[in-house]
Amino acid sequence: MAVSSPARRRGATVLIWAAVGLLIAVIASFAVGPLRLPPMDVLQAIGVKLGLADPASVSTRDLAVVWQLRIPRALLGAMVGAALAMAGASLQGLFGNPLADPGIVGVTQGAALGAVSAIVLGAGAFGAWTLPLAAFAGAGGAITLTYLLARPGQGSGTATLLLVGIAIAAFCSAMIGFLTYIASESELQSLVFWQMGSLAQADWRDVIAVAPVFVLGTIALLRLATPLDMLALGERQAQHLGLDVKRTRLKLIAFSALLVGAAVAFAGSIGFVGLVVPHVVRLLVGPGHRWLLPVSAVAGALLIVVADTAARTLDPPSEIPLGLFSAALGAPFFLWLVMRQRHRSGA
Repeated sequence: MAVSSPARRRGATVLIWAAVGLLIAVIASFAVGPLRLPPMDVLQAIGVKLGLADPASVSTRDLAVVWQLRIPRALLGAMVGAALAMAGASLQGLFGNPLADPGIVGVTQGAALGAVSAIVLGAGAFGAWTLPLAAFAGAGGAITLTYLLARPGQGSGTATLLLVGIAIAAFCSAMIGFLTYIASESELQSLVFWQMGSLAQADWRDVIAVAPVFVLGTIALLRLATPLDMLALGERQAQHLGLDVKRTRLKLIAFSALLVGAAVAFAGSIGFVGLVVPHVVRLLVGPGHRWLLPVSAVAGALLIVVADTAARTLDPPSEIPLGLFSAALGAPFFLWLVMRQRHRSGA
């Protein structure tokens, strides 16, 4: 227990600092953009909606920009980043492989394929929940297939996992390309959105739709922190400790797919968040999932909020697609990680 106490303090400290950073980034995102607003105007706009300020103290334009555009965009971005980071940390624990990531093992592409299929085949006409459900089904199918083919924990190594993930991602990308080819002109704009990733279309309806799915998936994965630590000891050892390994795997697959599906359904394909964030957090708080999962969630939310704010302010009035921005940041880190593991294995 003497070892766990410093780890607990370190995890709590990092979590608090990450939460403070997230709060600052979210508030700053309300003021920053093609239309820059003074911080006091932002606070007054929020105060008007909360009934704490005089409506005459802020213009109708500023009120609409803050409340209808920037606040829902920041909230959706925070949930998307947290969902991808938590799913990445969970998949790394499930596969027992630090290179596992929703994008690398094909889950993101599977979710995108489900969403694109719903758009092109006209399934969206059946209701607002059709698109998220299609993305969830695609993500669940991709992660299940990757797990069954890679067979982690039964002698398969990193190479097998990566090869299976690359194959599934390539197949999903090919199907997305085919659906894009047969799509009508009115559908192409939506398809570009899914492939590049963006929060430009975020509104309160999206926030309300994602929130219950995000809360459910987050709570479920946090409750699986201890089973993830047990899986890290090996499947046989986890079974000796009383863990139902098959049931735990199923839960991890389902809830990781749920979070990734929700993120992709409303923000498109955003890569490398689930790879980069858990690794950085693991260096700060250690491998224990009790702190790794919540700190990864907050750090992932912080990363996406900052990246989205930068993406919409670097080249106004145009926006850099968020998926391109995250890939530009994550790809060099992934290469560094591969080279680092290569040097370790050769040492």
